Amino acid sequence: MAFPVNRPRRLRRNETIRRMVRETRLSPDNLIQPYFVCPGRGVSKPISSMPGVAQMSVDNVVAAARDAFAAGVPATILFGLPERKDAVGSEAWADDGAVQRAIREIKERVPGMCVVTDVCMCEYTDHGHCGAIKSGDVDNDATLELLVREALSHARAGADIVAPSDMMDGRVGAIRTALDRDGFTNIAIMAYSAKYASAFYGPFREAAESAPQFGDRRSYQMDPPNGDEAMREVALDLEEGADIVMVKPALAYLDLIWRVKSEFRVPVAAYNVSGEYSMIRAAGRNGWLDEERATMEMLVAMRRAGADMILTYFATEVARRLNR
Repeated sequence: MAFPVNRPRRLRRNETIRRMVRETRLSPDNLIQPYFVCPGRGVSKPISSMPGVAQMSVDNVVAAARDAFAAGVPATILFGLPERKDAVGSEAWADDGAVQRAIREIKERVPGMCVVTDVCMCEYTDHGHCGAIKSGDVDNDATLELLVREALSHARAGADIVAPSDMMDGRVGAIRTALDRDGFTNIAIMAYSAKYASAFYGPFREAAESAPQFGDRRSYQMDPPNGDEAMREVALDLEEGADIVMVKPALAYLDLIWRVKSEFRVPVAAYNVSGEYSMIRAAGRNGWLDEERATMEMLVAMRRAGADMILTYFATEVARRLNR
């Protein structure tokens, strides 16, 4: 029945009614807090392009993880910075590496927190690419062995979930086979399944010190105009044993989050990446928008599109806000 009998504004009249009919809800349970773990002790090195985010030594990461968990954030994802880099990123699988030590410390001191680890080579290689180089490009199959070694080292240290972000063909299957072979059948894989070659990663490259020293990553990360290809990538990762699939970035790819959730009906993660974070921070600090409202609106949009979990640098502060 049409106006004037039908008046949708009746259900927008005040905050209590709006809360009662709200369709999409954001909870701390939906959030994952990323940390950049570096060597040393007592280190907290601010990242200039990501205000409020820092490279931190293990002790400071553990303290931050404890605060995040107390705020209601159930999980963290760890990115590592090595003491030295080489052509194959060999520190990625070092038992005493920063990430491996952080895993053990968090599991001991914040035992309820789920620890996810990024599995990739770009932070560890001296050339900044995501794997072994051959003839000026990343050698897909040679890189699989390196990723397997890294994933196994994280599993041995106590990670709950490993998250390959490299976009090599076949890496989920290779990691799943190795984990199962070595007795880690309960370790889940969160696959960066639809990871695009995006301009929104700029600040991350400062944070992880992972800018490519030559060329770019477009031969292995996805071409932004392609949507059907993302569906094929997700299907392949699920076939190979992925437990959770991810769309990255999130804000410019909400349509892909929706398509993945609608078609596959599996747990879907969205990465609210560094550039998305920095845009909101910069605009808020310049008074161009309401930073708090814009942040919440952005994250709710990702949930509305179908994301079950959101990796976001805003996680801890948003969790505190939601718990007010």
